[in-house]
Amino acid sequence: MSTTKAKILIVDDDPINISVLMTFLEDKYHIIEAKNDKQALDKLTHPILPDLILLDVMIPEMKGYEVCKKIKDNPVTQHIPIIFISEMGDQTDEDYGFEIGAADYITKPISPAVVLARVKTHVNLGRIRHLLVSQDKELKRTISVKSRELTQTQDITILALASLADARDDDTGNHIRRTQHYVKALAIELAKFPRHKHQLTQENIDLIFRSAPLHDIGKAGIPDSILLKPSALSESEFNIIKQHATLGDNAISRAEALLGHSNIPFLRFAREIAFGHHEKWDGSGYPNGLIGESIPLSARLMSVADVYDALISKRVYKSAFTHEKAVKIIVEGSGQHFDPDIVHAFINIQTELHEIAERFPDKCA
Repeated sequence: MSTTKAKILIVDDDPINISVLMTFLEDKYHIIEAKNDKQALDKLTHPILPDLILLDVMIPEMKGYEVCKKIKDNPVTQHIPIIFISEMGDQTDEDYGFEIGAADYITKPISPAVVLARVKTHVNLGRIRHLLVSQDKELKRTISVKSRELTQTQDITILALASLADARDDDTGNHIRRTQHYVKALAIELAKFPRHKHQLTQENIDLIFRSAPLHDIGKAGIPDSILLKPSALSESEFNIIKQHATLGDNAISRAEALLGHSNIPFLRFAREIAFGHHEKWDGSGYPNGLIGESIPLSARLMSVADVYDALISKRVYKSAFTHEKAVKIIVEGSGQHFDPDIVHAFINIQTELHEIAERFPDKCA
């Protein structure tokens, strides 16, 4: 604990009272004085605040109780302990003093031993409180740093795993980054719609953003002969491709089971997206033919993001469409392939989505 002299503010309109208190306090403490409410409040505008205030109840103009209220109403000074000094020994007066925030109450005639003991107690308590607050801030800072480091490590691991699956049919490596940012932008815009804002909190948007790269993790279970086929797929081959949604769901479900928890928000969103991003608003999608809002919102967002990116990207079996052509196709799919609200959001931010695509271009484009 600090060995620097604590700073005591004595507020009393009677110079004799101040002098008496100083005779036995000034050896141990640094004393400053105020003779009225204005002087007292002015002293509290100084950058270095007192560690304790000895406040006479009957100072002129604004009474001590009113000064106490002002000090305790100010976030900058409310932590400073106040000891009332009064000739009034009525229990009601003391109760009121404690009610408005006083730390202690000393009645006149004062006893030097009592004043010294009370002052020492509250100065030490104040220093301990300050130390605990400082330690709490440092602990929170340390936890925040460690949490950010853990999140960064998780994100890198997720991107690495997603890239392993994605690179098998997209050797550019940027599809997952584009779709991740499309989804976030769409979610932020959709959160402005009253009917969606309760689901799309900032926390949920961040979780959806972090889990989005796992949308095609199930492709790791699809044979290369089908996944990399440069020509049109047969019906049976397409049925095998469609299994990647279920394979992704199963893989993430197993991860949840290993962790012994089936409601981890990050994994829940990842599973929803992996399983449901090929479902269609009108029920004609796969793997379960879900209709409308029975498709998780996270998956409906990814559906638009994934199709938009597929349309504007060049592949061995197709040329890239222009942004304008892709927008036209998305709009035409509103209410059939896509959630109309998300298409509305898509239209609102189409320029931003185009900028994201340009920020993460295909390396071989």
